[in-house]
Amino acid sequence: MTLLFKVDDARAHDWKSLFQTHAPDIEVRLWPDIGDPAQIQFFASWQPPADLHVQFPNLQVVFATSAGVDQFDLSALPEHIEVVRMLDPGIAQGIVEYVCFAVLSLHREIPLYLDQQRQHHWQTRPLIPARQRRVGVMGLGNLGIAALQSLRPFGFDLSGWARSEKHIEGVRCFAGDQQLIPFLNQCDLLICLLPLTADTRGILNAKTFAALPHGARLINLGRGGHLVESDLLDALATGQIEQAILDVLNDEPPSQNHPYWDHPRIWLTPHIGAMTSPDSAFKLLLENIRRHQRGEPMQGAIARDVGY
Repeated sequence: MTLLFKVDDARAHDWKSLFQTHAPDIEVRLWPDIGDPAQIQFFASWQPPADLHVQFPNLQVVFATSAGVDQFDLSALPEHIEVVRMLDPGIAQGIVEYVCFAVLSLHREIPLYLDQQRQHHWQTRPLIPARQRRVGVMGLGNLGIAALQSLRPFGFDLSGWARSEKHIEGVRCFAGDQQLIPFLNQCDLLICLLPLTADTRGILNAKTFAALPHGARLINLGRGGHLVESDLLDALATGQIEQAILDVLNDEPPSQNHPYWDHPRIWLTPHIGAMTSPDSAFKLLLENIRRHQRGEPMQGAIARDVGY
């Protein structure tokens, strides 16, 4: 069996070393040294080339090195090629860390106090107890659930919304289009962890922002395609949105004249919310290859009709 990785150089060699040590029966090749393309059965990458199935005629599985697969053009891959997203526990840990940092920063008014520091201004604001701060998560997959569980010890009033009905201890769950507005109505702080699909593209828009309580805060850890960027600028201008923390944008990196760079009420980070680590992801990737060998379903295999 042959597995081809198309990832950055540092992680590529880590992946190869792990397979050589723990699964020497699987040959690992590193892009662009592909060797005989007819021998490639498995391909792992953040974003594969468009002609993947043509270039590798015996390809069986494409492994995404990310938790989502929206960057893939699924229509260009034949149905017989399975697509599997990464369920690396390190990704969930990274998201949990980022969510806690972002939520606590907004809850404790850190953007305001940093701005006051720059102005040499010393002024306190009333401290709102966590139990009075309503935090809502859009997207209740494994990352959304991990984020909510990480916030429970602080005592926040937690809620979640997903396309289908979910039940999570300590969380008020909303589902479907009819319950989206009621969910938004009670979110002082909104976190987006949705997969990017045709249904969720542009879901962070003027209508969504208008449904939030005035002065709500936004954290987008999903994809840049979830956000209508001009609508956020309008909502910030009116005070409907008080502050936004964004880890993802439509264009990454944004142009040098993008208005988000210098906006006083936007924090930007360069898509670093979570990153796949070979050390934590290897065991699951190897297990999925073994499952495929045995003819068993792989963990994280996507349903083509929903895109995740």
